[in-house]
Amino acid sequence: MSNNEHDVTRRQFLNYTLTGVGGFMAAGMLMPMLRFAVDPLLQNKTSGKMVAVTNVSQLTNEPQRFTFKVKKVDGWHTFEEQKIAYIYKKENGEILALSPICTHLGCTVSWNDPAFPNEFHCPCHGGRYTKSGINIPGTPPPEPLHVYDQKVKGGTVYLGEDHPRGGS
Repeated sequence: MSNNEHDVTRRQFLNYTLTGVGGFMAAGMLMPMLRFAVDPLLQNKTSGKMVAVTNVSQLTNEPQRFTFKVKKVDGWHTFEEQKIAYIYKKENGEILALSPICTHLGCTVSWNDPAFPNEFHCPCHGGRYTKSGINIPGTPPPEPLHVYDQKVKGGTVYLGEDHPRGGS
């Protein structure tokens, strides 16, 4: 075994050293960015949970406005978002919970406006909906009001996420 086989020249030594140091520095800069991008995807989802809103005994056959809070997570920021629902009992006893967000441009609709009795009315662009949230033909909204996922347990109405129901 001769000494020449294992000799590392000064140039090779510097090349190996600088490559190793540069690799560690690159990893040190990329790891926080990668963690920042991937971490929210690995967190547990909190959406889909049902929130108690009202007692069934308080519901009538007229839509009533109820406000409730939902916990939201945006990246690392957790906060409570206030939501609104119009809830009423249909003639057959079924409960319907409607989102008050107009499907035209996202304004908030109101129930039983004096100019439009027994209808939901959007004051921004004149959108109108029937009592069951169906958009009235000839008005701007392209689809019915969204409905909330709901369940009744122990005499309490629980609401979840709102979603479109389609059709006009």
